[in-house]
Amino acid sequence: MLIRKPQNLTEWLLLLGTLSFIPALFFYLVGEEGIYTISSIEMAHNQTWLKQTLYGADNGRPPLLNWLIVPIAQLIGWAHVVIAARLVSVLATLGMVATVYGLSRRLTQDKSFALFAALTCLCLADLLLYRGWLTYTDPVFAFFTFAAIACLWIAALEKRLGYLLLSILLISAALLTKAFTAYLFFGTALFVLLWQREARRFLLSPAALAIFALTLIVPYLWFTQVTQPGHSAGMASEMLRKLSAQGFLPYLQRLVTYPLQTALELSPPVLLALYLKLRRRVRQEAAPCFTTGLWITFLCFLPYWLAPQGGIRYLLPIYPLIALVCADLIWRSGESARTLALRWFAAVIAVKFVFALILFPWYQVHYRGKNYVAAAQTIQERTKGHPLYVADDRAPALSVVSAMNARRFPQAPLTSPPPQFDSGFVLAKGENPAWGSVAEIYTLAKDQLYLLCKGKACQ
Repeated sequence: MLIRKPQNLTEWLLLLGTLSFIPALFFYLVGEEGIYTISSIEMAHNQTWLKQTLYGADNGRPPLLNWLIVPIAQLIGWAHVVIAARLVSVLATLGMVATVYGLSRRLTQDKSFALFAALTCLCLADLLLYRGWLTYTDPVFAFFTFAAIACLWIAALEKRLGYLLLSILLISAALLTKAFTAYLFFGTALFVLLWQREARRFLLSPAALAIFALTLIVPYLWFTQVTQPGHSAGMASEMLRKLSAQGFLPYLQRLVTYPLQTALELSPPVLLALYLKLRRRVRQEAAPCFTTGLWITFLCFLPYWLAPQGGIRYLLPIYPLIALVCADLIWRSGESARTLALRWFAAVIAVKFVFALILFPWYQVHYRGKNYVAAAQTIQERTKGHPLYVADDRAPALSVVSAMNARRFPQAPLTSPPPQFDSGFVLAKGENPAWGSVAEIYTLAKDQLYLLCKGKACQ
């Protein structure tokens, strides 16, 4: 079956925005992306499918992202594990965009608006330029969480138990991707929907309550039968750390700057929608479904706004909801506002191509990225024939080790140094007499990676 040719500017921009992710598949590792490539290699080599490990030790994180990376890496080859990992993130991002389209189509029965809403989501700058392709858990976690909310919403509107069951499966997948916070987003959406009489009758029916009870099965089985004791407490403590204040003035500053930062990073849709609203160019009253979406968005945003700590990436599961609200405001502002929005969306997609094809590749070649792969090759040649261990979990070391593990596969991936060893090399943050003397120091941008040697390896 042939793919239908785009028929209008919105469809063309959706196609171009989608294609703009292709260059990102071939970027070198960024930040702590190495956690997920290294742990996927370890999982495949050790056949430990229920535990995410890093340097051989339990990393304390759910492994669903690894489950998605491993089969793709096995298909295209472990030398291309970075491409496999990036592909998972990009597909999750495009899945969010597709879910926005599907939800909007169900809510409005308007294909043109649904396409516009999907494009609005894709053109959120933070999503399009950065987090939509980055190999962290966030895109996959956001996809499962938002898809669960969308299915819950459709189930409440259409009184469909099948969609309700699907929402439970999706929110369980979100938990196995990252954290308990999936239930915070899902519960907030449920709370808002329960304020609607017809939705409440369905959602509180015996059949619906029986399906909601299934929500407890996956976390119970996972934390009592699969993971080691302390995993659930570790996830909970990580959430609670975000509630520790750093002082009154820094907290007050955050209360002021966090909404502004969010508006800027989710532009142009957010700033354009705010501009149209403040200029009173929104001509019609919002449909009830969009009032519901606005309340879900605001109540999900509120805890992260009021929390003393936390970055914008924690809002990724509600990026599609923010886009949906913005799309509605722009759409109700008339044809001229829609035309203006499409121009801005075209501009941000053009910026993405410049970023993906020129700016970021130049940065990676001249500053961070290519040097990690070069260092990995140099270290492998320097340590060939001797045991090599790693005791550095900083981002540069993760990138270097990921490159070495990918080149070594199917040989065993690198692990932490054992308590006692007679001869070998250790990649470390600095000097450590217990692991030997300094053999080499590799300067990677502003960071230094120490290669220590002990025993016969030093000869």
